[in-house]
Amino acid sequence: MTTLSFKAITAALLLGGSGLAMAANDGQSRANELLSADPQYRETWQGVVKKEERLPEWVLNLSGTAEQMNAVEEDGDKYLVGPLCETADTCLNKRLIVAFSLDKEDAYAMLVEVPAGLPADKSPTRHADYRFIGKPDEGMQKLLMEQLKKDPNWY
Repeated sequence: MTTLSFKAITAALLLGGSGLAMAANDGQSRANELLSADPQYRETWQGVVKKEERLPEWVLNLSGTAEQMNAVEEDGDKYLVGPLCETADTCLNKRLIVAFSLDKEDAYAMLVEVPAGLPADKSPTRHADYRFIGKPDEGMQKLLMEQLKKDPNWY
């Protein structure tokens, strides 16, 4: 019995440890880390935002609070997509959904702004302003909207 328990514990530790190692090295990124992690991301993003007017500083620099990005496919192309918020406290009011092609050649985003102080019984969806950045086509716009809808606080 002791041997079985020892083997079970050892197996659990080995599996758990390998899972942690894979999670730490799964290639996942956060939007607020991309520009400093790779010059190609920075160059692509700067090319996109230089054509835009009056963007907030946190959008220009992709700085703020971010969650893990995910690989998503759209029209046969793969993108790294994830949310970025100005701050954790203002995430419902000011957020950006960012998509970079895996080859780092293209970038798109959707800036979502909801009036501050919106009563809890009011749907942020109905009061939000949406601004697309990088001239995404209809399919990419749909992908960015779908990413926003994955937020459980977005209704």
